[in-house]
Amino acid sequence: MRQDHIRNFCIVAHIDHGKSTLADRLIELTGTLDKRLMREQVLDTMDLERERGITIKLNAVRMNYHSRDGGIYELNLIDTPGHVDFTYEVSRSLQACEGAILVVDASQGIQAQTISNLFLALDAGLEIIPVLNKIDLPGAEPDRRAQEIHELIGAKPEEILRISAKEGTNVPELLEAVVRRIPAPRGTAEAPLRALIFDSYYDRYRGAIPSIRVVDGTIRPGMKIAFGAHKEDRYEVDEVGYLQLGHKPAEQLEAGEVGYFVANVRGVRETRPGDSVLDAEHADVPLLPGYRDIKSMVFAGLYPTEPNQFEELRDALAKLQLNDASLHYEPESSVALGFGFRCGFLGLLHMEIVRERLEREFNLDLISTVPNVEYHVHKTDGTMDLVENPSLLPHGSAVDRIEEPYVKARIVAPAEYIGAIMKLGQERRGVYGGMHYVDPTRVDFTWEFPLAEIILDFYDKLKTISRGYASLDYEFLEYRPSDLVKLDMLLNGDAVDAFSVIIHRDKAYEWGKKIAEKLRELIPRQLFEVVIQAAIGTKVIARETIRPLRKNVTAKCYGGDVTRKRKLLEKQKEGKKRMKQVGTVEIPQEAFLAVLQVD
Repeated sequence: MRQDHIRNFCIVAHIDHGKSTLADRLIELTGTLDKRLMREQVLDTMDLERERGITIKLNAVRMNYHSRDGGIYELNLIDTPGHVDFTYEVSRSLQACEGAILVVDASQGIQAQTISNLFLALDAGLEIIPVLNKIDLPGAEPDRRAQEIHELIGAKPEEILRISAKEGTNVPELLEAVVRRIPAPRGTAEAPLRALIFDSYYDRYRGAIPSIRVVDGTIRPGMKIAFGAHKEDRYEVDEVGYLQLGHKPAEQLEAGEVGYFVANVRGVRETRPGDSVLDAEHADVPLLPGYRDIKSMVFAGLYPTEPNQFEELRDALAKLQLNDASLHYEPESSVALGFGFRCGFLGLLHMEIVRERLEREFNLDLISTVPNVEYHVHKTDGTMDLVENPSLLPHGSAVDRIEEPYVKARIVAPAEYIGAIMKLGQERRGVYGGMHYVDPTRVDFTWEFPLAEIILDFYDKLKTISRGYASLDYEFLEYRPSDLVKLDMLLNGDAVDAFSVIIHRDKAYEWGKKIAEKLRELIPRQLFEVVIQAAIGTKVIARETIRPLRKNVTAKCYGGDVTRKRKLLEKQKEGKKRMKQVGTVEIPQEAFLAVLQVD
């Protein structure tokens, strides 16, 4: 295939604007997949993606297209996720492409994530093809939405394609636009090999298999390669090929092409996304720019319910990290939960997905602790600690000030919900930055929020108050000082570290009271009284009590004086006192999960 007949592109959009459906139509129209094998969301290969109706992982597919000018073109489509938590996946896709199809729902219009992904594509220097999807819906307003796109990127209304991915309307015109408007890749097939790893996964029989975009040179079986991060290690290529809903072996991959290679790389750390693949004989060539380091936003502990699964969890995290480079983890231990790992995630949905993938793909049973963010703790001796685990927060007397991360958030919502969104923003300690009308009926808000206030249930609350119409996008801003305290949950005087949180002083009482009430419902009654307390340092701010089970010791007493019954009850009381001194409270697994779902 000549290089000028290759087109590498991706599809970017807000969540649920029809990316996966459009990818299905493109695959169908180019005859890439047999009709018998065709199904909805064909590029979403995980069960989890199909169940939730969202794309989690980028996925690449090669299509051969016979254009109207008589030429045969090789189209490499890299599908991308739409949720804010998976922006990193989108940024990786963009590095391997020359163009992007920007999909906007003709009924919903431009949303927060549409704007975010568009700016990512423009920063990467991609050619943008704007597309209005779902024009067949009764509520579609293509003329109005075309004007919005025109105001956003300056595209002429006639350049904006109007399609229905579900019905297939005007999708052939989109394929023609891809061939005409997206530039061919620039690279030299005769130059030394340079290829960018944009994804990777682990196969238990063949080792780590990276997905690559060849920038310069050629990669073929039998040649020796090295990775930019550690050039001293050499590997021999066993197989190369392209991605077409599976691995299809080929003789070689040349400059501009997208595919994979197998080189028996056994270590999961070697094939990290963003690294360069080089010819071992010419490993002194400049490395490709790669990706910026991703910063974890949310931290939580993951622990196996069975202590003997700790090593299995370690292996599972290493293999999953190869597939998801934004996941970070390090070992930690908890008094209540034993040995586990402190993991860093991009958001709460990312955390949920990682946990579900670990449980399904690696057959593990896990407990997660309350999600937290990373704090900068400035101590009185002039040093600073990075703390994401509340149990590691130094004693109050040693702390000068605590700084928490703030994010800049963009909320796009219908104008009728302005009041409700302003109220929600103030409740979450938001700093209002202004708003402007996107069009006569929709408003674009700018807020600055403490990250800790929006990671748990902010998105759900926002969707509830706006009847599902509001959209959210955020990016890290800076660290700012706040009045933060460590809140401990005590059971019979003993702190349970898995329930500890770092929280703003004004919200500590409300949170502590809710957790105490939740634990009272979920912890089963014991033979002794269980006292649940929420405490800041030595000051108890909320308390609940679980009444003891009463054994009917007087059942054998019939008749006689009442003093006989009293004597037995006093004896039982003494026994309960002793039991309370040596007894430990059993906490069911649901209690740890319930803390994540406090309203």
